[in-house]
Amino acid sequence: MTPRERFRRDLLRLDPHAEIERISAALRAILAKPLHRKGAVVAVSGGIDSSVVAGLCARALGPERVLALMLPERDSSPDSLSLGALVARHFHIPAITQEVTPILEAAGCYRLQEEAVRSLFPEYASDWKFKVTLPSVLQSDRLSISRLTVQSPDGETRSARMPASVYLQLIAATNFKQRVRTMVEYYHGDRLNYAVVGTPNRLEFDQGFFVKGGDGLADIKPIAHLYKSQVYALARVLGVPAEICERVPTTDTFPLEQTQEEFFFGVPHEVLDHCLFGLNHGYAPAEVAPAVGLTAEQVERLYRDIEAKRRATAALHMPEMLIAPVPEILGARLPEEDRESE
Repeated sequence: MTPRERFRRDLLRLDPHAEIERISAALRAILAKPLHRKGAVVAVSGGIDSSVVAGLCARALGPERVLALMLPERDSSPDSLSLGALVARHFHIPAITQEVTPILEAAGCYRLQEEAVRSLFPEYASDWKFKVTLPSVLQSDRLSISRLTVQSPDGETRSARMPASVYLQLIAATNFKQRVRTMVEYYHGDRLNYAVVGTPNRLEFDQGFFVKGGDGLADIKPIAHLYKSQVYALARVLGVPAEICERVPTTDTFPLEQTQEEFFFGVPHEVLDHCLFGLNHGYAPAEVAPAVGLTAEQVERLYRDIEAKRRATAALHMPEMLIAPVPEILGARLPEEDRESE
């Protein structure tokens, strides 16, 4: 494919059999050296990404060298636990379920969340539910400001725009969930001498849809180069159960259920896949628009939103910064190196 080739939806197609073999070989090689680990720990949520990663690890290493972790908390959907268990059974992977609610309660996660919510809705009680949403990127060029929606036990909903201070506290408190789960993953990785294998796809990795020190932390990220539609193609070949392949991607983070589109991406992943590919390969919005059923103006808005998210989340990708070089150690960067690369 060259940038001058006419943009088509099938430009994202790949040979899933060949890709599975390529990733499997890479997993075996990385675990052997440089990681020197015997197997893989995968946190399985019942979503398509973690299911595919679990299947890839089972294919590459043998299911007996993979551990699936289900790490529910009080706001998790019951479907996530049942579908995660289904994945483990389907791929014959040993599995452990650990409820992380007590750790989150001790850390103040739920108390701090509710404190932030009550600053906008004083009537909010612990038996209410809430979620955070963004407006569609396609509708307007106005600055996207998150909204907080609450729902009372009788089903009444209310919504309000979130001031930055409320948003930051709510997200900071919520991030305990991903960080606690990663802590548990690394416990089992250390215990078994296994690597922790992450599950972000290319959309999540590129756009910073992860928590630093949480689900953004892993020893290997085997599908971070794959667009979401490509992950689904691998899922079909790996035999991921239909219940998971047909499930709408959710955050499974807040008490009131929401999709990833509502919370972060602003558009369906099928559209964002192709727009991200178009931007990455130099296609003008007018070239991409007919293939995704949008106007050129809407694709231009998506391009700007993609680039804005990259800027806003750039720090999530940065390794630790050093004041002076430690040449014997790999992996850390100096601030000067960032300036020189600009």
